[in-house]
Amino acid sequence: MNRNLLRGLQVAWGLPEFRDGVRHLVDLDEVAVLLAALSVPDHGHEVERSLLSLLRSALDTVEIRAAVLLLLERDDVRRPLVAALVEPLADRPGLAAAVTSAVEDPAVRREVRAVLDNATVRELIWQAVENQVSDNRVGLIRRAAVLFVRHRGVRRLAWALRRHGVARELRRQPR
Repeated sequence: MNRNLLRGLQVAWGLPEFRDGVRHLVDLDEVAVLLAALSVPDHGHEVERSLLSLLRSALDTVEIRAAVLLLLERDDVRRPLVAALVEPLADRPGLAAAVTSAVEDPAVRREVRAVLDNATVRELIWQAVENQVSDNRVGLIRRAAVLFVRHRGVRRLAWALRRHGVARELRRQPR
């Protein structure tokens, strides 16, 4: 496991407000089994679908969503998690810098919170993720279009990410 991600998770778990907020909501045995299955190189799509299902139920639970979003406001938790997120992007330093810059921006974090607080938007995001996992490009494009056309918060978030260069760096081909 990535050491920065592990450090971020340890810091998060060490916070009493986070641990108390999610202890009664999360099945730690299920999480442990999924993490063990993901560590196997040929884990298959069913394990990924199970993980996505667990993530979906967690984000749909108000207490867990609030605890995770609160953690992202704390520098001592956010920075190791961001380091873990951008570590695989070593071959794309521009994208790594853009993502880091965006996550460190309080305005972007406010937009993420606003988007994730909207149940309709969360449902469309999960439908898009499921389309991506199923290699359904038409469904993915359709969901993305609906998100942008119907939900102003998604457009504001996309604009905030664009200001940090995330969109430009995603279009740039890796070297």
